[in-house]
Amino acid sequence: MTVGEAGNAAMTMPDGGGDPDVGAGSPDPDISERHAVRSPRSPRWGRFTRRSAWPAWANAVAIVGVTAVTLTQLHPNLLFLGTTTAGGDTGAHVALPAFLKSHLLLHGQVTGWDPGWYDGFPLYSFYFPLPGLVTVLLNVFFSYDVAFKLVTVLGSLLLPVCAWAFGRLAGMRDPAPACLAAATLPFLFEPSFSIYGGNLLSTLAGEFSFSLSLSLSLLFLGVVASGLRTGRHRALAAVLLAATLLCHLIPALFAAVGAVVLLLLDADLPRAIGRSRRAVAAGHRWGGRVLWSVVAGVVGLGLCAWWLVPFGLGQAFTTNMGYTKVFGYPHLLFPGSFRWVLLLDAVGVVAMVARRSRIALFLLIMAALAAAAVILDPASKLYNVRILPFWFLCLYLLAGFAVAEVVAAVSRLARRRRLNLWVRDLRGRLAATDGRDWASGRRITPYRRPVPTAVAAGAVAGPLVALAAACLAVVPPLAVPASTLAKIGVHVGPDQPSAWASWNYSGYERKPDYPEFQAVIQMMRQVGAGQGCGRTMWEYDPSLNRFGTTESLMLLPYFTNGCVGSQEGLLFESASSTPFHFIVQDEVSPISSKAVVAVPDGAYGGLDVHLGIQHLQEMGVRYFLTSSTTVQQAAATDPAATLVGTSGPWATSYNGQSLDTTWKVYRIADSQLVVPLTNRPVVWSGVGASQTSWLPPAVAWFNSPSRWGVVPAADGPADWTRVPVGERHPAAVTEPKTTVSDVRQSDQSISFHVDRVGVPVEVRVSYFPNWQASGADGPYRVAPNLMVVVPTGHDVTLTYGRSTADILGQVLTLLAVAAVVALAVVDRRTRRTARRAGPLGTGPAR
Repeated sequence: MTVGEAGNAAMTMPDGGGDPDVGAGSPDPDISERHAVRSPRSPRWGRFTRRSAWPAWANAVAIVGVTAVTLTQLHPNLLFLGTTTAGGDTGAHVALPAFLKSHLLLHGQVTGWDPGWYDGFPLYSFYFPLPGLVTVLLNVFFSYDVAFKLVTVLGSLLLPVCAWAFGRLAGMRDPAPACLAAATLPFLFEPSFSIYGGNLLSTLAGEFSFSLSLSLSLLFLGVVASGLRTGRHRALAAVLLAATLLCHLIPALFAAVGAVVLLLLDADLPRAIGRSRRAVAAGHRWGGRVLWSVVAGVVGLGLCAWWLVPFGLGQAFTTNMGYTKVFGYPHLLFPGSFRWVLLLDAVGVVAMVARRSRIALFLLIMAALAAAAVILDPASKLYNVRILPFWFLCLYLLAGFAVAEVVAAVSRLARRRRLNLWVRDLRGRLAATDGRDWASGRRITPYRRPVPTAVAAGAVAGPLVALAAACLAVVPPLAVPASTLAKIGVHVGPDQPSAWASWNYSGYERKPDYPEFQAVIQMMRQVGAGQGCGRTMWEYDPSLNRFGTTESLMLLPYFTNGCVGSQEGLLFESASSTPFHFIVQDEVSPISSKAVVAVPDGAYGGLDVHLGIQHLQEMGVRYFLTSSTTVQQAAATDPAATLVGTSGPWATSYNGQSLDTTWKVYRIADSQLVVPLTNRPVVWSGVGASQTSWLPPAVAWFNSPSRWGVVPAADGPADWTRVPVGERHPAAVTEPKTTVSDVRQSDQSISFHVDRVGVPVEVRVSYFPNWQASGADGPYRVAPNLMVVVPTGHDVTLTYGRSTADILGQVLTLLAVAAVVALAVVDRRTRRTARRAGPLGTGPAR
């Protein structure tokens, strides 16, 4: 080999390629050893140690490292402890999958009627059922308490995996996917918000459905990016879109917008302009991508149509909480702990332009759209700060891209430098032989490849994970000033995820005041057994948090096997009777929450226990559970309240204040579930089905006991008087006296017997269109949000059945399932055909 030949061989060696052939003579032992490792006869484990496997190990370091750090802060020992999860909304969510398992699924339903809260409400009709179904599935392998805990952390643990998969499927080269996975760690521990969704604090507060949906949305976007490039995965994209939507609506909107942005970025407009062949071909390619997106999107929506169609058509019967828009955008979008991320994002933007990265541009566009939505979103049911997590997530991922590009650039420079040094050394040594035989010269030092670029991801993720573990587990005991840690985004103390997770997953059973909580539950069990099952209105007090959450008594139906219901519940928007409950709560609680903001002025009148008891009678509430002496003294003087149970006194403390609490439960007279009306109802004309139009006049009637003699209805038989809203009702039309007997209630039905037909009967159950009457006309919606039927026979049964929207959604879902199967079969046949045709279509691939 001449000097020129050797030099050319060195120069044409691929960047990062194998070692060069050093010529005649004894083979390099290092080369022989490496070739032996690559031999087909080498041990199976050899493929895991060769350099080609290092990128996979680097990715594993990032994913496993982030997951491990996150899991350690969630206390795995408590996750597998058989205690009832407490804390925030999570402590009330416990009841929902349990009811799904024990009632709805037994009826062949996923959505259905739950009589345990708010005079009854449609469970999972306006909330997201997939996490509940996953809980029921995991309950096959674990206890219910453990299964529920695992679902609450599932989304957070999947986020790094889904971020990595998004990068990989989108075509990003190593180490970018691993760096995206590593970037989810600071996002999970983002301290600037604690309820909007996505980060650990929000997840622990009750937004675990949002977290699971967010992870699935990233995976969906990765599949979309891959599908637009390859034309495959339509069925998978459709399934992931449906799963994302069935976990939470807001991340599903993020996924849908992201899919549109990816499609537009793939339009390749510069090439599609004009009439040249190149432009026509580009237009055809983009047309195919549009068709791919439409098919995947339509089929995905069809898969969840069984839930989505009733959800959309039933919005008129949901409650708008009236939360006001949050301003202070600089603080929302640019908290102090976020500055280092913005610096990395600036580097990422420069790298995006230099590398022409569409995925980095996608992240930047999505972050900008999220920020614009936070600022421009009008006050509506979509609370503007619920979009804030997407701003943070996209910028954290863009920071991960920036780190990947910096590492890749340094790695490329190091590789070029090493290759240049080797070539220079090779040429020098060949020139030194001065025409002598190659074997007689000194052996050339073999070229050794530098560490592959992808392996740098491990070097990035490793220190990042180690630093996070140190900050979260080691720094607090070192007593570093909290102000110093806050500057770098590390917050220690009671408002960190580790403390919240400990509070949640230790459960109700490990709270210091659990004996008091257990005694209250046991008292209500005994009252239900002795006095009969029924609903309970309980006095609200912030100190209830000492039991595990201020919502702890929402679990009365959970702990009493449905015998004793709770008038207050979770999922405020899901019930049309929610505003009326909180009006009563304000009347019977010295400190009330006033959770529903969107009520007419003056709806909250302050503490008035006697009026509150009257309202409880109107809503069919059997029991009144009290804890303060003020309320108990007022209830003791009301002839409609009879003391039927006592527990205490209990000496404890809350927020540094000593408490001496005695619990008393009163039986409310004249609070029957089914009551014949003395006077004929009137129909409000001009009031539509929407809760928005119904609520103001219904609240005005509800707060005026003098008007209760005549019940207003949204509709009714032709002989009922029509009265414009706001006008004085005409003289009451007296109905004949009738008797109601043999009242029976189940989770899906109410039945009773009347001795006279044709007399209106009020059923004190929250109205919803799915209720159907047998043996009576109706049901008709009446104030506040109850039902009235007109018996046409002596035996009447009301059943919660399927609406037209339910049937339509189920039919669409069946069609979508068939479409998914067809898409999967077509995609599989296409792949088989492509493999048989070979890479150039010249014959079978070999």
